[in-house]
Amino acid sequence: MKKLYFALLLIVALFLAACSMDAPGSEKSDSKKESTGSKGDYKIGLSVSTLNNPFFVTLSDGAEAKADELGATVTVVDAQDNASKQASDVEDLIQQGVDLIIINPVDSQAVVSSVESANAANIPVVTVDRSSEGGEVVAHIASDNVAGGELAGEYLLELAGEGAAVVELEGIAGSSAARDRGQGFNNVADGKLDVVAKQTANFNRAEGLTVMENILQSNPDIKGVFAHNDEMALGALEAIEAAGKDIIVIGFDATDDAVKSVENGKLAGTIAQKPEQIGEKAMEAAIKALNGEEVEASIPVDLELIKK
Repeated sequence: MKKLYFALLLIVALFLAACSMDAPGSEKSDSKKESTGSKGDYKIGLSVSTLNNPFFVTLSDGAEAKADELGATVTVVDAQDNASKQASDVEDLIQQGVDLIIINPVDSQAVVSSVESANAANIPVVTVDRSSEGGEVVAHIASDNVAGGELAGEYLLELAGEGAAVVELEGIAGSSAARDRGQGFNNVADGKLDVVAKQTANFNRAEGLTVMENILQSNPDIKGVFAHNDEMALGALEAIEAAGKDIIVIGFDATDDAVKSVENGKLAGTIAQKPEQIGEKAMEAAIKALNGEEVEASIPVDLELIKK
């Protein structure tokens, strides 16, 4: 009888112990993290238009360093200036279940479907440098590209003089950066400079060289060039030097190569938009959004004209 009594007591004790444990799906097990205090609390995807451009390498480095400081992990993917690859990269990040995606669009219109896919998966999106023309974006971090284009136009006007024949090397068609920098430049150039040629070189140094070679053949008397980024500006400078000409060239981004060229008296100037800060501010905005804090929809980064 005593054996039966003790057996019943043991069964009751086991039952009570089991009831005291949290069941799967209980309030405790489903509670969300309240902070990012430990490494890897948030997983963030960063889709970059190209890591073949020093500007975006610096932007990516800034984002990764800030993520490490804030206790998040980052997966960086390189779209290689291909909008279709970027769409595939973003879809992969969605499938991986990242908490937020930061996108530097190849094309501002083409990226809309990727932003909308992330929206449908309830994954917040932050854009950097170039904006998305649709979908829901938590924040956009960039310099004022229109103001930067105006700054470049004013400096070219100052150096070349009113009425001078100049060239505009445009970035990737469809990107907000190319559109806005061009708009700013032409705000100044219209009626004051003679823009004899406008041609895209897709933000690429090699294309900048080739396009400039072709332009020089049909416009040998140009006095100045504004390129929408430093890579194209440096490519154009190579073509100009090979032709034995002295032409004012102004770029945009203030990459290390461009700043050295300015210091050496080759490039006339470049517009600095501080890519490291863009990456840092993007990551700060991402963590704030994930923590449920208020984030400004547009976060500007200061511009500066770099000249000798």
